[in-house]
Amino acid sequence: MDATSLYDRLGGVFAIAAVIERFSDALIENPIVGQGSDNPELREWHTNNLERLPGLKFMRTLWVCNVSGGPFEYSPTKAGTTTLGLEEAHRQFKITPTEFDEVAAELARTLDAFDIPSQEKEEVLAAFAAHKPEVTEGSMTQA
Repeated sequence: MDATSLYDRLGGVFAIAAVIERFSDALIENPIVGQGSDNPELREWHTNNLERLPGLKFMRTLWVCNVSGGPFEYSPTKAGTTTLGLEEAHRQFKITPTEFDEVAAELARTLDAFDIPSQEKEEVLAAFAAHKPEVTEGSMTQA
């Protein structure tokens, strides 16, 4: 088994930041979770709060670097009951399990656009999926 960290296999902080840049921009245009979303909270954020996008890209980059074994530490902006505090950061958006799955699909498409090998892609998506219960906690339609 390869002992090289996922962080190193992804290419480090600069490669991860490039993926996050494209992924974050794609979410804005995504018809299910972006500016055209049926979810009023997501639509509002992706339309009227884009001045926060650079910071969000930074936080997402730190998160991926951290969960992939890199030398960066992610700290939540809103402390939650979990280590990463993702439930508090996302509660206001009332993200449904279906919306979460669409964000994961957008992440998968972005990883494909960067030709990320299947093993690394699966590891990134698994790390993302592990937090589905936290991120969708604010939804009224839990799955």
